[in-house]
Amino acid sequence: MKVRRFLHTRYRVNDLEKAVAFFTDLLGLEEVSRSTSPRGSTLVFLKAAESEELLEICHYPASGPVAVPPDLTHLAFEVEDLEAFGRQAAEKGYPFSDGPTTSRSGTRFAFLDGPEGYEIELIERKTR
Repeated sequence: MKVRRFLHTRYRVNDLEKAVAFFTDLLGLEEVSRSTSPRGSTLVFLKAAESEELLEICHYPASGPVAVPPDLTHLAFEVEDLEAFGRQAAEKGYPFSDGPTTSRSGTRFAFLDGPEGYEIELIERKTR
């Protein structure tokens, strides 16, 4: 037996609305559903326009505060224009924390820190 496909990644947060605003207003993800789980956590599922996989944002204060260690995990998103995205992100209070860097293949990438300390990687693929 093997898994059929990747469905979603879950990140637990302290401030649900701030996290959702970051992913929708800054990154442009769409909120596709919001519900309360049987145990009482609030779950918000988000989706990038050209992806099938979902990001699940979970708010469950009963588990205690979220403390994300540095460099534990990150989410990577493709962008069309890294420089333009960087200017827009900085204007909204989220400047790049690292980069932009150009790889040997010509692909460019940079990182920014989102709410709760989760790291976000932005990738601009080299056009052929």
